[in-house]
Amino acid sequence: MSTAPDVTVFRTVLATQLGWMFDDNDVPQLAQVLRDRVETARLHPGAYLRRLARGDWDAELGALAEDLTINETYFFRHGEQFRALAEVVLPERLRDRYAQRMLRLLSVGCSSGEEAYTLAIVAREAQSDPGWILDVLGLDASAAMLEQAARARYSGWALRETPDAVRARWFHPEDGEYILDPAIRASVRFRRYNVATEDEQLWHSGQYDVIFCRNLLMYLTPDVRESLIGRMTRSLAPGGCLFLGHTDTLGSQPEGLEPQQSHQAFYYRRAPSAATLAAQAPRLRPPARQEPTPASQEAARAVPRKAPATPAAPAAPGDVYGRALGLLRDERFEEALAAVEDALGARPAPRDLLLHGVLLAQAGRLEEAEIVCRRLLDVDGLYADAHHQLAVCLEGGAAVDVAIGHYRLAAYLDPGFAMPRLRLGLLARRRGELRTARTELERALALLKQEREERLTLFGGGFGRIALTSLCRAELDSQVPR
Repeated sequence: MSTAPDVTVFRTVLATQLGWMFDDNDVPQLAQVLRDRVETARLHPGAYLRRLARGDWDAELGALAEDLTINETYFFRHGEQFRALAEVVLPERLRDRYAQRMLRLLSVGCSSGEEAYTLAIVAREAQSDPGWILDVLGLDASAAMLEQAARARYSGWALRETPDAVRARWFHPEDGEYILDPAIRASVRFRRYNVATEDEQLWHSGQYDVIFCRNLLMYLTPDVRESLIGRMTRSLAPGGCLFLGHTDTLGSQPEGLEPQQSHQAFYYRRAPSAATLAAQAPRLRPPARQEPTPASQEAARAVPRKAPATPAAPAAPGDVYGRALGLLRDERFEEALAAVEDALGARPAPRDLLLHGVLLAQAGRLEEAEIVCRRLLDVDGLYADAHHQLAVCLEGGAAVDVAIGHYRLAAYLDPGFAMPRLRLGLLARRRGELRTARTELERALALLKQEREERLTLFGGGFGRIALTSLCRAELDSQVPR
């Protein structure tokens, strides 16, 4: 029978051996997992924890990875990132790699393979010349998930965001499932990997053109997170790109990575001129091979069954807006949209309608989102947030000139509103209006320091204050004249 001290030690061992972070809310789950694993191993809890702490019980670490993670994923998840990949990033990488005629992409925390295979499909369709070599590597801590990925058989639910043409081209229905085409399967390989460990060959400098590491960093201990960021940065080729999840953050702008924005997606690009980066990965100490003792910092991993490490204050009972905003922050978009739509009455509050419009736009339902925003403005034509969200919808629908007008009106109505200034700066830069771009980006940079967290969640596209600030600085440093 495991005790509270046993669970505390268990948290410490997970932090040390796997780099995962758990908080007090996770104690009941951890206690149950510990009981189950102790029973399976037929060991006393103390003996089990001592053996686990040695770091050489690979099979048991793999079993824990399976017990302590959920794997909610699907093909083409967050399509705006894959559109940016297909239309901006890959054309640049194909030009840069023309002499080698090889692309290498990495999926960190690949789960059951949907993300890695999506990368392969997008990269394959971006190549007009069949003579290229495509190498996609998927990493995950769970052997069971990797076995499932290797089978490459998926339910229709896993393909719910897959375009019909892509589904017809690369998937073959069989017995109620979809089998991935052999041409795609041949370009993807999988490997079990513990992010708390070093592997110089895996992270060889400059080898990857694209890295996807989504919804992982915020669940890691600070030292493992810092080391992984350094490894990924170092292993990107100059000009290569790093895509994170909407709830992930780098914490600060790592040396050698430049924030980028396209197709309503943010990502990071390794400086093309950086043949050697100063951002070397901090070396992790090898996991301790001694009896564990309670530690003040616990840990987490790719998608543990827990809330983010720094969640917002819990919403009050009945506070649908607060609950849905939290779901948006946690990247649970469908749940957030369902919560808002279930609660909308005949006379919804303006903030509920605004959040509804944001979530509709996030789901790609721009016309519906535009209708919601115009409904808000019919009631209050001076609502700056509604003008901003309407502009987002119009920009996404290619009505850029009209969008600019609403961004300007939002900034005029609320001089402290940073987000319309940022959008105006980025649009001006795109149109070659460099002086206007500098003016707006400088204003956005100043205003971001005080921007409300609520607005960052609503309008930041999943990126927080630090990432948006870094984006402004990168744009200002990128040949925008004074």
